[in-house]
Amino acid sequence: MSLKIIIHFSLFIFITFLFYTCKTSNKNYTSLKMKADIYETSAGGNQLKKLDTFSSKENSKIIKLHPRKTFQTITGFGGSFTEASASLLNRLSKEKRHKILEAYFGASGAKYSLTRTHMNSCDFSLSNYSYAPIEGDIELKHFSIQEDKDDIIPMIKDAMALSKDGFKIIASPWTAPPWMKDNKKWVGGTLLPKYYDTWALFFSKYINAYQAEGIDIWGITVENEPLGNDSNWESMHFTPDKMTNFVVNHLGPKLEAEGKGDLKILGYDQNREHLKEWIDSQFKNEETAKYFDGTAIHWYASTYEVFPEELQYAHQKAPNKLLIQTEACVDSEIPKWKDDKWYWSKEATDWGWDWAAPEDKYLHPKYAPVYRYAKDIIGCLNNWVDGWVDWNMVLDTKGGPNWFKNWCVAPIIVAPDKDEVYLTPLYYVMTHFSRFIRPEAVRIGFDNPDTSIMTTAALNPNGELIVIVFNPNMEIKNFEIKLEEQSFATQISAQALQTIVIHP
Repeated sequence: MSLKIIIHFSLFIFITFLFYTCKTSNKNYTSLKMKADIYETSAGGNQLKKLDTFSSKENSKIIKLHPRKTFQTITGFGGSFTEASASLLNRLSKEKRHKILEAYFGASGAKYSLTRTHMNSCDFSLSNYSYAPIEGDIELKHFSIQEDKDDIIPMIKDAMALSKDGFKIIASPWTAPPWMKDNKKWVGGTLLPKYYDTWALFFSKYINAYQAEGIDIWGITVENEPLGNDSNWESMHFTPDKMTNFVVNHLGPKLEAEGKGDLKILGYDQNREHLKEWIDSQFKNEETAKYFDGTAIHWYASTYEVFPEELQYAHQKAPNKLLIQTEACVDSEIPKWKDDKWYWSKEATDWGWDWAAPEDKYLHPKYAPVYRYAKDIIGCLNNWVDGWVDWNMVLDTKGGPNWFKNWCVAPIIVAPDKDEVYLTPLYYVMTHFSRFIRPEAVRIGFDNPDTSIMTTAALNPNGELIVIVFNPNMEIKNFEIKLEEQSFATQISAQALQTIVIHP
């Protein structure tokens, strides 16, 4: 290559870098005309209602945005494809089925960008099943995803057809087939070391089988809830070091050898209060960190506590790795049918209300479902979490179907026998984040002097600034949004969540 070509190429790279830098972190916000759209969901009845801005500055606090102060890049927001949800869609009319999928994936809906599904069965399946049911089939010659072809796969493909921007899928196993485990059962037990390579092969065959159906899996978690669930439904136990060993010496090398090195491997996949010990094992050194792309977490350790110290620790230990909330739901509750007020009321309880150890009871008080969702998502974003995935997208009025009768709540509830659909307030909460904060957005800094309201902010790839404000108080709150020398005054209703879109 001649010196002239090298100089021209270097100049091109420099100009490209300069243009990109000016377009993002060094944008001249001083001259930006403040054009904003405001969307609100409230206990008073607003459902993503587009509002006019308000001019009153009375008793207002100033939320200052700092778009040059950047944090994590956003992976996405969304929910989970389960056999329970998919089977319910199969029982609805084509019109109602389409309505739900449009609500989650269409341009007029939540535009989910990050999703999850289960490998083999889980509690929100109709029965226990495995893709490798034949004992001793260590080469998995009889591996088959036939169980998914009537429900989960059609639901995913219909969602793909509606999604303009596409979405990522994380797949998680609840358990290996019983014949690979020391207790030979669906629940509890551990993976026998002699089947480590077979179980690694299982992941690879799953990826291939879904690709053959036209579905790309973006990432996997190694094991859903490796600490267990008191042997209530499908589970398999790992310690931190045993999971690290399995990934570093078996799963990672297997996927790499088969050309699947781009597949994201997420460790842990359970509650945040134990996060540090798993982070320490996964990212102990370069060798252990090699195959882990990040860590997955759940929210069930508390109805209000985000565990910011644990999240901050995870980021500091592995600042370039993913930190994704892969499961959350209102558990141990039967959905309230077409009763919006309940979702805004502090009446819900979780598993810990009855079953938590005495020393942990304080972490499980009653809560308002909308509050819990809004506070947790904002709290996670403000502590380096880059993706947040809800659990079932659709459940029935009993909180199922669920083979273990482990009833829960989903953002959309259906009565299939009547062909009726209810979009709960939780659906609108999820949409406030998923529709407006897009993948590859960057969380930005802000100052919020009003500690009675919660805020987060992000800069989208298209230049939009997104500000989300949650007001759990029983009175209206006035505030100003300030961006360098410009500002505008507005207000948020009592018990309300707002998304503010500031256009470039």
